[in-house]
Amino acid sequence: MTDPLQRFRLDYAPLLLRHLAQRDESGLQAAYQLGRRAMQESVGLLDVVRVHNDLFLEVLTTARRVDEAAELAGAASTLLIDLVASFEVAQRGFMDTRLTVEPD
Repeated sequence: MTDPLQRFRLDYAPLLLRHLAQRDESGLQAAYQLGRRAMQESVGLLDVVRVHNDLFLEVLTTARRVDEAAELAGAASTLLIDLVASFEVAQRGFMDTRLTVEPD
């Protein structure tokens, strides 16, 4: 059985590659859902970003031109933002709860 971080990496790699090739809304939605699952499985935000960075750097070596590399970077960045949006939503929920429980 794979641990949650390994499973995340195995699920994220094809998602990243597909999104870089197609750049559609379904990839962004899948990234958000994968981020939610990672968070539920206690995969940390830094681990998520590290996996993204490692995989993206591998993909970046395939770029043949500077403009192609820039396009890949933009698409990968958009996917990462949607992926970590679930962490942001959870953090905001935590902060809102904390503010209502702990008065000024």
